[in-house]
Amino acid sequence: MLDGKKAKYIRKIVDLYVNLPQTPNRCAQSDVQLASKWYQLKVKAKDVEAAMLLATARRLFRPNSEENQLGPIRTLHYFVPVLQEVIQKPLTSEYLDYLRIKMNQEFQNTKKK
Repeated sequence: MLDGKKAKYIRKIVDLYVNLPQTPNRCAQSDVQLASKWYQLKVKAKDVEAAMLLATARRLFRPNSEENQLGPIRTLHYFVPVLQEVIQKPLTSEYLDYLRIKMNQEFQNTKKK
């Protein structure tokens, strides 16, 4: 049985993940295990969110992304290298806000198509 804080943390990470573009509608058990590991390692949820935003923005807004489509993100493990990058060099809150706005705009544009 998970304690309340751990369960809340895992739920937050999973919710962030499944609500990103190009990710599955639900997570795998290995994704839950990775989120649990991050909790045990005391990885901040805000750092995980920053890594998810940054990695997803890099995928969506890369040059020639329309011509060279990437497959969907299939696992939370996809974000591990970017999370390590974000932990070593944190993003500013202003840049995170910018990424959130860009992602929201992309989501709105995708819904209209």
